[in-house]
Amino acid sequence: MAIIKIALLTEHMMFHHIRHAPLPHKVAYGISLFIFAMGALIMAEAFSIKAKAALAQLLLERAWAETQSHSSLKNPVKPWPWADISPQLELHHPRLGKKMIALSGVNGEALAFGPGVLASENSAMTQGLTVISGHRDTHFSFLKYVQLGDDVVITTAKGESFTYQIEETRIVPYDASGLSPRGAKAQIALVTCWPFTEKRQGPLRFVAIASLKETSAL
Repeated sequence: MAIIKIALLTEHMMFHHIRHAPLPHKVAYGISLFIFAMGALIMAEAFSIKAKAALAQLLLERAWAETQSHSSLKNPVKPWPWADISPQLELHHPRLGKKMIALSGVNGEALAFGPGVLASENSAMTQGLTVISGHRDTHFSFLKYVQLGDDVVITTAKGESFTYQIEETRIVPYDASGLSPRGAKAQIALVTCWPFTEKRQGPLRFVAIASLKETSAL
């Protein structure tokens, strides 16, 4: 909102100069105003994306708490009545103090609200690979700071807690990651776009792979 107010105020000041300027200056001012307006809109859109992600996580946390308190429910509680997404697990990175609710599915709309869990054969979290994907500029921006040896704690709707330790990070093409859902080891892969500073989506992905080291029931 503050960005929009500043943009409108600056636009008003520039428009005042345009009205009283010679024709060549009016053209120059007009071009400058257009460029500024487009920049302000881009900034406002970026702010709204982050605000949307933060608000969605608050609603998801409430739905997650309700889901856990009613363990007899067959389906997770929806974060809002018309939602076609539902909370599937909680992801916690203790060292960086990051905790978030991950959703079922990894389509573009779902990822705007939180990380998504790719459907896999590892529903029990005790074998094979579970892939969790998120946007690099919102929920998974913390991945740029992860280190080998970091713990990642996954909590399911049933109250089970699984602690994984990051053993490897890699940069891979989106269509040739080398990741397989089948395997003897229980692992998770946290995936986001790479490089972290790029705004446009490219072909490369950053992957942090963690293996199960501890299981407990809450």
